[in-house]
Amino acid sequence: MTRSRRTWRTALGVFFTTLMLFPVYWMFNVSLTKTGDMRADPPHWFPWDPTIEGYTAALGQQLPALATSLFIGLGTVVLTLLIGVPAGYSLARLRPRGAGTLSFLLLVAQMIPAVVMAMGFYAIYIRLGILNTVWGLIIADSTVAVPFAVLLVRAFMAGIPAELSAAAAIDGAGTWRTFRSVILPLSRNSIITVSLFAFLWAWSDFVFASTLSRSSDTIPITLGIFRYIGNNTTQWNSIMATAVIASVPAAFLLVLAQRYVAAGVTAGAVKD
Repeated sequence: MTRSRRTWRTALGVFFTTLMLFPVYWMFNVSLTKTGDMRADPPHWFPWDPTIEGYTAALGQQLPALATSLFIGLGTVVLTLLIGVPAGYSLARLRPRGAGTLSFLLLVAQMIPAVVMAMGFYAIYIRLGILNTVWGLIIADSTVAVPFAVLLVRAFMAGIPAELSAAAAIDGAGTWRTFRSVILPLSRNSIITVSLFAFLWAWSDFVFASTLSRSSDTIPITLGIFRYIGNNTTQWNSIMATAVIASVPAAFLLVLAQRYVAAGVTAGAVKD
């Protein structure tokens, strides 16, 4: 009975995993398919006569957009950590007046649709003169990542034993020294988790990019693919090749940091 259940669970797991990964495989398949074979009936389930012309076109035309997305992603990570980590530490350990209300407001902020925020940013950016700029996209993407960062870091740091901070205070460490030398090294998992989610959000953002950077020469890869589709509606291999290339950094980071993410997300879920 037990072995039979395990077999069924494994079979179901393989089936659903295959089902979810099929669009990724089809994207890769189309990226290697010649333009003349796109309308084949039945479609080619495997790239029998593969071509790399799609990747050649993508690397020749979309490298500036990839560089822009990388800069936006790294900038969003830096800004998110500069704001989110100290704020999470303050709410978890210093507990200022109104900490509960602020945590609730941060939770509510995550429920606001991105398209609503984009309209507000558009009106503000016009007055500030930062519309169609990379820095404007970094700030906009950070507004989504910061509330998540604060709540996650707060939950993680609240689970760190208070005795460590007390021992540091006895040794003469102030609030900043305790935060920098004791709390931050112990919060590595949560910081890596926050950094990863902030980067992935900025890397895959389309709403802010299409609203705040439509007429800029420096556009992220999501908007680059969108414009590429509009200008080359028949060259699907180039479009899919661009999507495959854009997926590589995200997949690499997820594989590299998966154990830190698992530890960071589950931190604070159980109290001793």
